[in-house]
Amino acid sequence: MRRKTYNSERGIATIEFAVMAAFFLMMIVAVVAGGHLFWTHNAMVESTRRGARFAATQCRPGSVGCDSSNTIANIQNMVLYGSPTAGTEPLVPNLTRENIVINYSQRPDSPDSEPFGVAQGTVSVRIERFSYNFPLAPSAFAMPPYETTVRGESAGYTAGSNLCD
Repeated sequence: MRRKTYNSERGIATIEFAVMAAFFLMMIVAVVAGGHLFWTHNAMVESTRRGARFAATQCRPGSVGCDSSNTIANIQNMVLYGSPTAGTEPLVPNLTRENIVINYSQRPDSPDSEPFGVAQGTVSVRIERFSYNFPLAPSAFAMPPYETTVRGESAGYTAGSNLCD
């Protein structure tokens, strides 16, 4: 009669699979989360660029002879939605108007600063105080400020005219 022998390594493949599957699953989650963070970073950079380029073609709010009643809102819309008109969902999730700061080189309270106009002065669009939520993470962390500064282009002026559009 044969005697049965029990293999002491029985079930080891299941344990190895469980350990390795958990490791690879964590690696996949880390790659996806890192990719999302990198995508958010690039979207923030692109949003400030779009906003600054658009702002350079608009009149500085408060400048003489220029109807700039909704200039700031249009610039913020360009940063948020990629269009001067308001959209339904921002390009970057959780980005709001409160995170967007627009600065022109000339301010009404500072007459000695550089004027903003056609090929003169600068405009800066800055995103600050933005909190990024990692996927599957319990808390958010603050992203660094993103800023783009460009020189004035048409500044809202059309050829042969001294008035803004």
